Amino acid sequence: MTPRPTTPAGGTTRGALYAFGAYLLWGLLPLYFLQLRPTGAFEVVAWRIILAFVFCLLLLTVLRAWRAFLAILRQPRLLGLTALAGALIYVNWQTYLYGTLSDRVVETSLGYFINPIVTVLLGVVVLRERLRPLPWIAVGLAVVAVVVIVAGYGSFPWVALVLAFSFGFYGLVKKQIGPSVDAVSGLTLESMWLLPVAGVQLAVVGVVSGLTLGTAGTLHAALLLAAGAVTAVPLLLFASGARRVPLTVIGLLQFVAPILQFVIGVWILGEAMTPERWIGFALVWVALVILSVDSVAAARRHRRVVSDVMDPV
Repeated sequence: MTPRPTTPAGGTTRGALYAFGAYLLWGLLPLYFLQLRPTGAFEVVAWRIILAFVFCLLLLTVLRAWRAFLAILRQPRLLGLTALAGALIYVNWQTYLYGTLSDRVVETSLGYFINPIVTVLLGVVVLRERLRPLPWIAVGLAVVAVVVIVAGYGSFPWVALVLAFSFGFYGLVKKQIGPSVDAVSGLTLESMWLLPVAGVQLAVVGVVSGLTLGTAGTLHAALLLAAGAVTAVPLLLFASGARRVPLTVIGLLQFVAPILQFVIGVWILGEAMTPERWIGFALVWVALVILSVDSVAAARRHRRVVSDVMDPV
């Protein structure tokens, strides 16, 4: 009988807690960003880029990870992919901040509810992966949900769709990068490529309306300066968790963030939910249940196959 590999005691539980912590923090982000008013979305994103870069430089020093980071700088392919990832995450951050600060938190939650379905669709279209019948049903329901929201609510949910597709393509690029770039080095490079954009944004905001850092009180300044840590900490928790738990666990935990955003938008901020919006969200939730059930069933089938191969007796 062939011995089976073992998982370190507590590793899976610890990994699940790390991943849960990441999604919990991401889900609570609207409450943090709303405290940054009167700072606008363009200024917040600019400071987020600059301060995330500074925070990552400190992490590289504390973790003594400069050698790995400098090795990445000698690989043009990885540099190009991290630049593309930076562009995509910039679109995601800018859209998310605009949605949050313009009282569209519910719509941002819709974007992250739809994101897993977009990821599945990108796998089929870009990576030529074969899709089972249930995920196709989930994709169809998501399309119907968007149509219902547009027809009934009277506005196109562009914030939700930009968030879903930008993060979906970001995940696709990160998949191409793979384990060659660790989380800290990746965020450092993505922020580094965006530094010129952040500088231009701060200059334009300074000329047009004036920068708010240091003009709205000590607490506001402290919260704004914390943007780098607020950006990096959930990402590092996620990276630590993803290495320790199966992908199906990550897939189920990712719904924590949009659920919290939805609750904040509807029950704390009092954003409007028309009957058409409820129907649209309900269709998306049904699609996610179908997708989750199919994912769990596929993972169990895979484990049984692996078990039979390793232990045929």
